[in-house]
Amino acid sequence: MAIQILIVDDHEIVRLGLKQLLLQSQDEISITAEASSSSEGFAIFQSGHFDLVLVEVRLPEGDGLQLISRIKLEVPTQNTLLFSAHDNPNYIARAVALGANGFVWKSDAPDKILNSIRRASAGETIWTREELRKVSNGLTTMRPGSETEIPLSSREGEVLKQLANGLTNREIAQA
Repeated sequence: MAIQILIVDDHEIVRLGLKQLLLQSQDEISITAEASSSSEGFAIFQSGHFDLVLVEVRLPEGDGLQLISRIKLEVPTQNTLLFSAHDNPNYIARAVALGANGFVWKSDAPDKILNSIRRASAGETIWTREELRKVSNGLTTMRPGSETEIPLSSREGEVLKQLANGLTNREIAQA
């Protein structure tokens, strides 16, 4: 059975490029729905079933992290990947804490993007040690008064601790 993906990215060229990549790969992966904003993505998510929701961090009408938070509140076990060019430790920390399966860089090689999609749609966590190290270094070096874009909520901090203790997304969702 084909892997069904919802992609939420405000750049049409990115959505078209991903579709083309998936067609060329000859994998059983298909973008069955797409959206260009957070609110549109959530409405589409609610009306269907997807093996994976691939989300850009920066979106109109609410960012991708807010979208993942809304999705996880509705379906805690939903597989999600952030897909972005923005390298910000705060984004990574929030994505980890929200229970996203990982972060895929738009600059990654096509094979790596495809592999990440396959693994995340199967429920695997694909965070790299480097990404998790950025998160832990960011948490230990934060000082009162230092600029942070978005602080972690208490639930996000709890999820981050559970992930650091080796729990899977499914176990964290059930906790």
